[in-house]
Amino acid sequence: MRALICGSIAYDNIMVFHDYFKNHILPEKTHMLNLSFVVPDMNRELGGCAGNIVYSMKLLEEDALPMATVGIDFDIYRERFQELNIDCRYIKVIEDKFTAQCFITTDLAGNQINFFQIGAMGYSHENSVPGDDGVSIGIVAPDGKEGMLSHAEQFASAGIPFFFDPGQNVPLIERDEMLTAFDQANWIVFNDYEWQQIEDKTGLTTNTVNDLVEALIVTRGGEGSIIYTKNSQYEIPPVTTSELVDPTGCGDAYRAGLLYGLMNEMDWETTGRIASLVGAFKIEKAGAQNHQFSKQEFADRFEESFGYMLS
Repeated sequence: MRALICGSIAYDNIMVFHDYFKNHILPEKTHMLNLSFVVPDMNRELGGCAGNIVYSMKLLEEDALPMATVGIDFDIYRERFQELNIDCRYIKVIEDKFTAQCFITTDLAGNQINFFQIGAMGYSHENSVPGDDGVSIGIVAPDGKEGMLSHAEQFASAGIPFFFDPGQNVPLIERDEMLTAFDQANWIVFNDYEWQQIEDKTGLTTNTVNDLVEALIVTRGGEGSIIYTKNSQYEIPPVTTSELVDPTGCGDAYRAGLLYGLMNEMDWETTGRIASLVGAFKIEKAGAQNHQFSKQEFADRFEESFGYMLS
């Protein structure tokens, strides 16, 4: 089986503010903010939802193809993908743009202020989902709006089961567009904040959404996740971690686990636990693509965490 991962490829510029944002934001002056946060260091990491998901799927030894639009500065990222033997056939370079970039600043309480420069990602609609390349499953992860909606339609037309996962781009999508994408998708996945936005926008609830999709997955950070299907609800526990280093990319790592479980025809309880464990490995490392594990290390920690062996 082969997965097609539609989404962003980006550079993450990660900074830590060694104080608390709340100490520097005057509530009575929020209408005229003029702030400068001094940070001692910055790490530039490889990121973007498609890149992050494919990276974790590579660790899980699954075949996954990223599909994204990138800019003239993609060479560093391309070299890394080549080192990892990740196929770049569906990555398109937009010659007069830069690759998308995220500037992430985290304070000592774990609060984040992010700025995202969309760059070449805004041309994602220039890529099309292939109908004849052995793709058996896919995901529409956060990307340019037009690209997300067209890729959902293309997956459905090709008869390829897929996740719809617009993530932080939920506010960009109109109600009717969202409902159409849900109807086309097999599964949808959001964090709890995003799902609240969806409920407010569409009027759907966890009790009614399964009239449109086979499963809704809602992640809840350190509280684990919940998988809602038409007839069941599965509470997926979090994994105990050695330390909480960096949440950047944890959601993408979780999604790689979901894809892995479905590609290997596992039940939802096991699939959710695999996803939770991939996210735990990620949060123990800084950056979205610096965690490592072998298949044996993963299997051993799975048994230690959940009390049964992966088959």
